[in-house]
Amino acid sequence: MSLNDFIKQLDDLVESASKRFEDAINQTDHQVLEETRVEFLGAKSGKLKEAQKGLGKVAKEDKPIAGKRFNEVKTRLEELFQAATDVITGGSKKGNAEAIDVTLPGLRPRLGHIHPITQTIDELKDIMGRLGFTAVEGPEIEDDWHNFEALNIPLEHPARDPLDNFYLNLAAASHGGGNQLLRSQTSTVQIRVMENNEPPIRIVSLGRVYRPDEIDATHYAMFHQIEGLLVDTNVTMADLKYVLRLFASSYLGGDVEIRFRPSFFPFTEPSVEVDMRWQDTWLEFGGAGMVDPNVLKAVGYDPEKVTGFAFGLGVERLCMRRHGINDIRYLYDSNTKFLAQF
Repeated sequence: MSLNDFIKQLDDLVESASKRFEDAINQTDHQVLEETRVEFLGAKSGKLKEAQKGLGKVAKEDKPIAGKRFNEVKTRLEELFQAATDVITGGSKKGNAEAIDVTLPGLRPRLGHIHPITQTIDELKDIMGRLGFTAVEGPEIEDDWHNFEALNIPLEHPARDPLDNFYLNLAAASHGGGNQLLRSQTSTVQIRVMENNEPPIRIVSLGRVYRPDEIDATHYAMFHQIEGLLVDTNVTMADLKYVLRLFASSYLGGDVEIRFRPSFFPFTEPSVEVDMRWQDTWLEFGGAGMVDPNVLKAVGYDPEKVTGFAFGLGVERLCMRRHGINDIRYLYDSNTKFLAQF
């Protein structure tokens, strides 16, 4: 559907609704008013709900404009209904108290709902819980050891550059070591769990991470990660692929195909980029691999006795894929009308 066709559909909807609500006012009829509300604003089969389906058919580059216009029309229909309600129940049409029907039910207060990011996190915890993974959390202010050293990221690695992290002591950061920073990954939680527990380990860590990226449609200085870790005897890449396939199909539905592409991460060896085939399109899923022996040694494990896999991906990316959102900034905008549709 073209953007013009979608906007015309919305404009026709407003025109039709205006006439129907005006008829209800002229008749001072509560039944007609309710029928009109259901016809246009019904949660299951209303015309506005039906028009919303066209939003998914609009070209990707036109979705921001189409979404904005849809929200404007939704607001306009709600205003028309409220105005008609005020006239009929408030007696401004008849001008006397007899026009007030005290037997009508009161207006329900508009309640808030859970943010789509929180909805996604809760669902991911539930999925991984069914796969036997325990959800764990950790501090957002970390030290060099947990954020870098224990993850096999040496001092000279570019990931430790002060320009690529939110260090709390820039002077110390420029000389290396002994400083704190806002964590750049939730892998820090995996280190803390392994330091204090013997294998087998089967956990998933979720939470906020911070990187001074330039904010655009796909990047934000603060976002959420989910990272899975399994350490036990005889863990292989086959186990990793199996878990990721179940994870993806459980969240997105259907039989999602998974593929690995060779990559490099300091904390896994071998390392892979993971893609998933969903709705006939290959999508980047995240990074994964077998836990590097140096990481196992850092927490006191014997890499000759145990192995493990780890994977990590952005929660926002999953949320945006599920709901067809093309700009991460929408998730953190103060525009509550946009968030109210989820």
